[in-house]
Amino acid sequence: MTNRCVIYARYSSDNQSEHSIDDQVRICRARAEREGWQVVSVFTDYALSGASTLRPGYQQLLDLIRRGGANIVLAESLDRFSRDQEHIAGFFKQAQFASAKVMTLAEGELSELHIGLKGTMGELYLKDLAAKT
Repeated sequence: MTNRCVIYARYSSDNQSEHSIDDQVRICRARAEREGWQVVSVFTDYALSGASTLRPGYQQLLDLIRRGGANIVLAESLDRFSRDQEHIAGFFKQAQFASAKVMTLAEGELSELHIGLKGTMGELYLKDLAAKT
């Protein structure tokens, strides 16, 4: 069975460089190539916060996973998908239901432990950022 991989990349604010997306995609493509995974799609969201799931690229990613279009989802890190604990858990559940592994360059293959700990850290980051601004 061919490993069909989809890549997701995002950056959150106008203060960041849009080249961040290119960099994320490039290093994810390199990983997929090393692993022998076929990249079937790349979804991106430019200058959109991970606090919301109402991102076009993210919604397209979910749709592809639900249709069985990929069995590996790859991103630079877990917080690229979301910084909200509930959203991360929901995303992970949907990927599992569709028999898709969620992989990141930073964490490797994600498990429930990653979702719980890293999801909480991402949410705390957002709360801290809100308090500072």
